[in-house]
Amino acid sequence: MIVRFFGGWDFVQQDAENRLPAQVGYSKGVPMGGDLRAAPGGKAPTFLVAALKDPIGANLDRYQIVKGWLDKDGNLHEKIYDVAWSGDRKPGGDGKLPPVGNTVDEANATWTNTIGAPELIAVWTDPEFDATQSAFYYGRVIEIPTPRWTAYDAKRFGVRPLPGTSMTVTERAYTSPIWYRPAQ
Repeated sequence: MIVRFFGGWDFVQQDAENRLPAQVGYSKGVPMGGDLRAAPGGKAPTFLVAALKDPIGANLDRYQIVKGWLDKDGNLHEKIYDVAWSGDRKPGGDGKLPPVGNTVDEANATWTNTIGAPELIAVWTDPEFDATQSAFYYGRVIEIPTPRWTAYDAKRFGVRPLPGTSMTVTERAYTSPIWYRPAQ
């Protein structure tokens, strides 16, 4: 997978339509591993995210941003946001996105790329940003399910797996974080 993650103060939805997200990302923000300086004029940070599937791998299910922050008492909190996803699924009443599905044929240790997407690109703004709290953000890209090594071994050696053996896996890619530190 190729995964891009940029943070700044001025990304707009039109930036996600650009075919060169890295060029836009570097010109308007900081890349993963970077630091966002104090929020200008009370703005919330915006993030440009992009992921491209491995050419011989599984399609992509979703791109998530994980936000972590310290409250006034120094306690760490984390929240996961689905920011780009395949298909026309909608988050449920609980705010969670339903699973993309599963095309794995466990008996034959195969899958199809008939679900998911080859590419995900979006711009997301933190809806709960507090300019006085230190925070970090990182990206997590999730593929559609594929056969786990246990499925390949069962097929190759002609054996039945033990009950309860997981036969699928959902691969992920993670970015380095982008850090926000409030003005001192």
